Amino acid sequence: MGKSSAGDLPSALESWDEIAGRLMNNIPAMFLDYDGTLTPIVSQPEDALLSEDMRDVLEELSGLCTVAVVSGRDRLDVQPLVGLDGLVFAGSHGFDIAGPGLRMEHEGGTHCLPELEAAERELHERLDIVPGARVERKRFAIANHYRNVADKDVPIVEDAVREVLSLHPQLRMSGGKKVFELRPDIDWDKGRAVLWLLDALKLDDVAVLPFYIGDDVTDEDAFAALGERGVGILVGNPPYRTQASYGLKDTAEVGRFLQGLAHLLKDG
Repeated sequence: MGKSSAGDLPSALESWDEIAGRLMNNIPAMFLDYDGTLTPIVSQPEDALLSEDMRDVLEELSGLCTVAVVSGRDRLDVQPLVGLDGLVFAGSHGFDIAGPGLRMEHEGGTHCLPELEAAERELHERLDIVPGARVERKRFAIANHYRNVADKDVPIVEDAVREVLSLHPQLRMSGGKKVFELRPDIDWDKGRAVLWLLDALKLDDVAVLPFYIGDDVTDEDAFAALGERGVGILVGNPPYRTQASYGLKDTAEVGRFLQGLAHLLKDG
């Protein structure tokens, strides 16, 4: 998948001088995943609450540069969790985007809504009987969580999702941290959403340095889309290879990195 193993990535905190050097003649634009990046991963999605310290640093940074939250969650779910005006929010892996003076719903995703509704019913029929399994409907996706499922029952969850997928050729299956997700089989992902935002926000310029910070396999699309023109930072130590250039250990280090960036921008 990627070019480096997570364990081999240089720390973004320890590489601060190098990163700051790239900012000398550039304006940053910050794109951030939510779960596992701004908040720790928890058993139930509704318990992933943003700390006040993280909210404060996001608010400070958003007054200094563009800040966008790019999440697999529904936009209307993640936006109140962050609870800040002035940020851009891209929900459902970028199918639903809103921000100051900005609104976009992917037309192809809207056409798939009937398929998603039918698949949701079929998944509930198969998975509601599996202890610990959870079917979470989002506007443009269905997340089938197995974090609280016994190891012996995980194949039952996967088989059920694949069976439903076979009935709906307009959908595709993707993975994540303890989740099998069905979403529209459209050439659209977090990476394409970030590129769309750079253009829509008039940030698609050589003098803009885009950052993307994320912790999951779905964030790899954004790392790959930015490539050498941006700064990709992976949170944690997943087993797969990554397109990111730097790493951070956890959400606490993400907060420290964002705070450092805010201080750098304030000091000029």
